[in-house]
Amino acid sequence: MKKEKFRFIDLFAGIGGMRLAFEKAGGKCVYSCEWDKFASVTYKENFGDEPAGDIREVSSRGIPDFDILAAGFPCQPFSISGVSKKNALGRPHGFLDETQGTLFFEIARIIRDKKPRGFLLENVKNLVSHDRGRTFRIIEKTLTEELGYHISYRVINAKNVLPQHRERVFIAGFLDSEDLKNFSFPSFELKGQTRGISNDKNPSLSSILETKVDQRYHLTDKLWSYLQDYKEKHRLKGNGFGYSLADRNGIARTLSARYYKDGSEILIPVKGKNPRRLTPRECARLMGFPDSFKIPVSDTQAYKQFGNSVAVPIVSIIAKNIAAAIHKEPGQKKIEKGKTHRKKRAIA
Repeated sequence: MKKEKFRFIDLFAGIGGMRLAFEKAGGKCVYSCEWDKFASVTYKENFGDEPAGDIREVSSRGIPDFDILAAGFPCQPFSISGVSKKNALGRPHGFLDETQGTLFFEIARIIRDKKPRGFLLENVKNLVSHDRGRTFRIIEKTLTEELGYHISYRVINAKNVLPQHRERVFIAGFLDSEDLKNFSFPSFELKGQTRGISNDKNPSLSSILETKVDQRYHLTDKLWSYLQDYKEKHRLKGNGFGYSLADRNGIARTLSARYYKDGSEILIPVKGKNPRRLTPRECARLMGFPDSFKIPVSDTQAYKQFGNSVAVPIVSIIAKNIAAAIHKEPGQKKIEKGKTHRKKRAIA
């Protein structure tokens, strides 16, 4: 059996997108945590492990030692749509959201107690600008000044390797400043093949579509009529709300967790028929999951799960670079905690 290069934990694991990426980079997952029972079903079906539940009830002492922490913590409190919805309902967002916004500090707690070599955090692009940047400054200060890590972050669009416009911020952190110097986020300036990915650069939506699709994925006359009327009503008001017919030769809009409702943000045009929504398998492909990945839940749950997941090929490159950065030959001196250092990267 091939010896693993490092040990990692998978927090807010969802259905295991981060795990797939870090295992591909040579890591062994020694602990996972996910509070959604349906996501846990999918996770267990694919990895054989049943994740722990609510992270707030997890003791650091119960987590095995590990090298890297991976976490795509809940994004709804910081996403543009999430903030708009909460504002409309008069509800708090960001760190004021007591149910999800403060879960970042659970990550900080585990990092503080376990002192891993490094970590990778993922969230929506809006996290960087939320509350005029104050939210992100709190995160930076916590990771650097309070926990003593050296960090770098970058907003990356998955469209470079997947046919989907999906911008997410990734924060990589290292306990040793030398590890940070050895790390870099992926560059997509290469011509032809993208670094570390077998796919062609900027693939089209047609590359992930199935050839035969069940009729149930086509919109009913009633729903199609409703979506057209809804879009026209807002067009007359000068708004851009409404459905979106995807270009098969282009890329899709961002797949969201609400896709199960009507699929309106990504509708596939069909000649002579009403447009259709993506199938769960197509959603899996759109996020970079292999066709061998099992989908044991209902379509509704599958849409939520893939909409909440990470772009696996993007994380795979980052995970590979993190693994390379922290790799040291046996006999090298133990890492010592150094001064804090922030190193920011541009948007890719």
